[in-house]
Order: sequence, then C-alpha cells, then structure tokens
Amino acid sequence: MAEATERPNQVEITDLGPCRKKVRIEIPKETVDEHLESQLSTLTVESEVPGFRKGRAPRRLIEKRFGQAVKQQAKEQLVASAYGKAIEDHKLRVLGNPTSEELGRLEVEPGKPLLIEIEVEVPPEFELPALEGITVKKPATSVTEEMVGKELEKLCIQEGTLDEREVPEQGDYLTGHAKLEGSTGKTYFESDGIVVQVPGADKQGKGMIVGLVVEDFSQQLGLPKPGDTITIKTTGPENHENEELRGMALTVTYKPARVDRIIPAQADAMAARFGMVNGEQLKGEIRNRLEQRVLIEQMSVMRQQIAKHLVDVTKMDLPERFSGAQAARNLERRRLELMYRGVDPQRIEEHLADQRAATAIAAQNDLKVFFMLDKAAEKLSVRVTEQEVNGRIAQIAIERNERPERLKQQLVQSNQIQGVFLQIREHKTLDAIIAKANVSEVSVEEFNTWAAEQAKAK
Repeated sequence: MAEATERPNQVEITDLGPCRKKVRIEIPKETVDEHLESQLSTLTVESEVPGFRKGRAPRRLIEKRFGQAVKQQAKEQLVASAYGKAIEDHKLRVLGNPTSEELGRLEVEPGKPLLIEIEVEVPPEFELPALEGITVKKPATSVTEEMVGKELEKLCIQEGTLDEREVPEQGDYLTGHAKLEGSTGKTYFESDGIVVQVPGADKQGKGMIVGLVVEDFSQQLGLPKPGDTITIKTTGPENHENEELRGMALTVTYKPARVDRIIPAQADAMAARFGMVNGEQLKGEIRNRLEQRVLIEQMSVMRQQIAKHLVDVTKMDLPERFSGAQAARNLERRRLELMYRGVDPQRIEEHLADQRAATAIAAQNDLKVFFMLDKAAEKLSVRVTEQEVNGRIAQIAIERNERPERLKQQLVQSNQIQGVFLQIREHKTLDAIIAKANVSEVSVEEFNTWAAEQAKAK
C-alpha cells in the first residue's frame, strides 16, 4: 500500500480572553479519506466474519458491519494527531485538558474535511519581577509547653472513642444521609455516611456541610435527633470547582442516622498504645514532632511573604471568573499544603470550604502565585526527583499517623501525586528566592504585630 501523502492542516489560533485560546483545525478531505481507507483495508485483511475465511469478506460487508466503529476510531486518531501537532507547531503551553462542546457530536465523513474547534487554557503572559533582595521577616518561633499540651489534647481527641447519644449538643457529631440540590431541582451530590459537627460556641454559628460553609448553620441545623430531616439553605460559593453551583441557590437535605460525642483518650493509655512508658514520654515525642513542624511553619510564613511580594509587584491579566479546572487546582494546592503542615483532616476540609467561599481577588492571587512560581522554577532551573516526592509523602504520612505506602496509594488513586510534585517544586523555588532575600529574624511578638499591620493595610 502506498504511503499516505502528508498534507498540512489549516490551523488558526485566536484569543478568547486571558488564559484561554481557541484552536481551529481543518483536516483536508484527502487526509480523512486516506485515513478511513487505511483502516478499512486493514480490517478487510484481518477481520473474521462468519461465513467467510479470514480476509475474504466483501469490502461492502466490512463497511456495513464496522463502518461506524471505523469512523469513531478515525475521528479519535485524527483529532489527537492534529491537536498535538498544532500545539507543538505553535509552541502553545496548554494547562489541563482541552474542552470542546462540539467534539462529541463531530463525525468523520468520506469526501469531507474534518473541522475541529477546541478551547485550551494557557498561562498568562507577564514579566517575572526581580527575584533578588526581597525583604523577608523570619519569626524566631520555639516550642512551648502550652503548644505541647494543646497537641496532646488534639491527639487524645483524634484517638478517642465515640459515645453514641440520643440528642446532640454543641460540638457533637452527626452521621447521616445528605443530598445537595440546585434551584432547578438537579441533584449534584448524594451520599450516606456524611459527618456534620454541631457548631460549638467558638464557631459563632458558622458550620460546614458537603464542603459548603454556611454562616447561619447552627440556626438552620438546630439539634436534630436521629431520623429527623433537616433542610439547609445556602448559596453556591463563587469559586466552587463545579461552575454550575456558583451563585446558585442550593438546598441540602440532611437526615442524621446517629449522634456521637468524642470521649478523649487518656494520655497514659495513648502512650501504652504507641509502645511508650507513660504520658511524659508521649509528650516528649510530641515535642520532637512540633519542633519539626515549627521549622515547617517558619519556612511557610517566609514563603508566603515572597508569594505576596510577587503578587503585589507583578501585572498579570487573569479571567474574571475561574474555570472549574482552575478552582480545582487552587483547592488541590491548598489541601496538600495543609497536609504538609500537619493540619488535621477536619480542619483541612473547613479551610477548603472557606477557600470556595473566598473573594475572587483572593482566588486570583492564588492563581497568580501558581503561574509566577511555574515561570520562576524554569528560570531558576528547579528540578524535583522521585526520591524527593517519596520523602515528602513519608513526611505527610508521619503527620497523619499513616503508613507512607498507604498514603502514596491514596494519592495515586485520587490523582494527587502530580500535586505533590508541584508542591515540592514550588517550595524549592520559593526557598531559592529566600536564599537571595534580605532576611531579618524577629521575635514572634514583633512578627505578629507586623503581620497584623500588613493585614490592615490591605
């Protein structure tokens, strides 16, 4: 069989606004015909059709029997090949997966060119500011007995037992069935086993359910008993990763099946469970872990200062409204950062719910940091090894009292391994900038005063 003649596709790239472009590709009809002919010829030789010897079935029968499947396969191959070549030829750096409303309905037809229109997300164009000489304050933090006591108290709660109750009180936990519906009646989420905490006095009535922060949650929830049905009304946060939910009137129907109160474990019993002599030895281990965490927090606040400086001095155009992929990426970065800093799972979910409800400016600043650190990493030739990824997973696993191999498996299954890689890359990039910064060590009190003044100046 003669080799197919290469014919150039007609490619047109147009801007759709900040960070988005449309890729329009027209594949010539001759290329389409040759691709279909090649696949049908291969099928004619290799297919086995009842009543005919292998490769002897009539071409017309092959077309009738396999024609639709051939067209579908041809479409997938033609689109993938043409898209990949267009991206390479035009040197586009695409983020995430391309989108197209028409692609699913697109059909390959003999004698006709194939027209493809795909929207892609790309990094914004901007000038990276100077990365040397940035002023950074380093808080001289140390581990105190109060910190050790609070960490021990938190650990005793995490390892405590559940005491089932008939009627909940503030701070108790409900477990039940939740259903999230939009204003049109469409169901967006439904599941059993959803845990909700009755807000304590320190929450000022605010609470969380199915990943949504509800300001008057305590008032709407009340103190339901098992079997009661509760209706929670709220509005979809403006940065939710599901774009349909943004600004929509939402209803959560919740039916608790049980009520539990956590009875904290005793320190000595906890120590014995971990193979230690007594509670004092456990406190010593907690102190060691906190000292490591203090170093992480110290680096985190310095990295945050670098990130804020880069945002403040860089002009960058971003979309007014985030795509679902952008919002999901922001949430994923925040989740992994909190896991790395040793924040417990319940608090992580509260942080993420707060981020969904954050202002557009705050969310855009997070995305700016993502793009700037990506560009800075290239400039500084930052590289990440598999050993570093495995080491970071082990570090997070220790904070979560999990086995590293089990956590790695969870990260792989939830497609978060790439997030760990990016987190290490960002941290190494920020640390390289800190190494070139003007760092001054200050007391915790002085740092807190300075941070409060910075917050007021926003």
